[in-house]
Amino acid sequence: MTMKKSARLILMGASASVAALAVPYLMSHAATAVAPAAPVAAVTTVPGMPPVVDARNLYSETAPGKVIPALKDDLARVYVPNLRSDDVSVIDPETMKVVDRFKVGDAPQHIVPSWDLRTLWVANNAERTSAGSLTPIDPRTAKPGKAVKVDDPYNLYFTPDGKSAIVVAEARHRLDFRDPKTMAMQYSIEVPQCGGINHADFSIDGRYALFTCEFQGSLAKIDLVNRSVLGYLVLQMPKTRFKDVPLISGPVASEICSSKKGMPQDIRVSPNGKRFFVADMEADGVHVIDPESFTEVGFIATGVAAHGLYPSRDGKSLYVANRGSHKIHGPKNGKGSVTVIDFASEKITAQWPIPGGGSPDMGNITADGKWLWLSGRFDDVVYRIDTSNGQVREVKVGMEPHGLVVWPLPGRYSLGHTGNLR
Repeated sequence: MTMKKSARLILMGASASVAALAVPYLMSHAATAVAPAAPVAAVTTVPGMPPVVDARNLYSETAPGKVIPALKDDLARVYVPNLRSDDVSVIDPETMKVVDRFKVGDAPQHIVPSWDLRTLWVANNAERTSAGSLTPIDPRTAKPGKAVKVDDPYNLYFTPDGKSAIVVAEARHRLDFRDPKTMAMQYSIEVPQCGGINHADFSIDGRYALFTCEFQGSLAKIDLVNRSVLGYLVLQMPKTRFKDVPLISGPVASEICSSKKGMPQDIRVSPNGKRFFVADMEADGVHVIDPESFTEVGFIATGVAAHGLYPSRDGKSLYVANRGSHKIHGPKNGKGSVTVIDFASEKITAQWPIPGGGSPDMGNITADGKWLWLSGRFDDVVYRIDTSNGQVREVKVGMEPHGLVVWPLPGRYSLGHTGNLR
């Protein structure tokens, strides 16, 4: 039935004057009901940063089918840094077999795609010694090159404009900005009140970044334009948390949270850029941060030792890897799990335990969005998790695998870590 006909039916028996007023009212409100959503204002980015294609979803260019042509000859591989065996395991995801293993520097922590996506850098932290280095891997051949000496590279990021690599010098309380190709030093930003500075994500416009301070239970806000620290935010601890016991069933808040401060790990911005989510190993969940006011506005309990964060390829969900132990060096077969959060509602939509227990840590999602690969930090394995139902397969790797990377990935450029692409 057309709107004009329905209006005539409603107004049968009404006076002409009433009809004259009511029909335009009904017609205008019908138009309002079907009107398209108001357009979102374009994002003004910092100079040199690629434009934000969709302001409602900054992950729009990391969707399935958007692997850039420059990566067409890159081998499909999963690269796993093994922290205690000082090597990298290379997995063929089709056969689920380790097809290569090579030595790198001391204590490799993460494998990081370069801003231009042409190099995978192994961050050899060397853990509070002066022997730190970055080992390049050619993704076309899956072979390593000559390591570059770099002080204390716990993690590696890139400025949104691609002009600098950011070496996260955790033990030095410092961010070292370096040439993204040669790794020659450009300048540093001291972050003295950020003990254990390690993971980061960037604002939608590239003006600032939030870094987690693992050993101080806080965040640091870094002005990338003026090269300064804007401030620190201490994270709030919940009243209860999940009991750190062997896996039995889904997580239940079953003990008073006696920890006085958090242990924040990975951090990820929401698709619209209005929230940052922070995984916290001590709080057993994800803090929700308003980045502009730099305040905590919510908390989502997920599982024992929330650690890694990965957005789905459609930009609708956030996968949280719960490592299964509050200890930095935890036991095998812990209460590890993966929690799925809906970005829009900030509600949990699925909870997937690791069968028999485990320690899911860092990784990423395949280009097609079907598989979530995570290192099993304390179990010397990696997990391939089906994103449709949470089913898990394991591959045995080296000793204490950490920040693995899946390759190739969709996106135009890399901001670092284990594949934070946009």
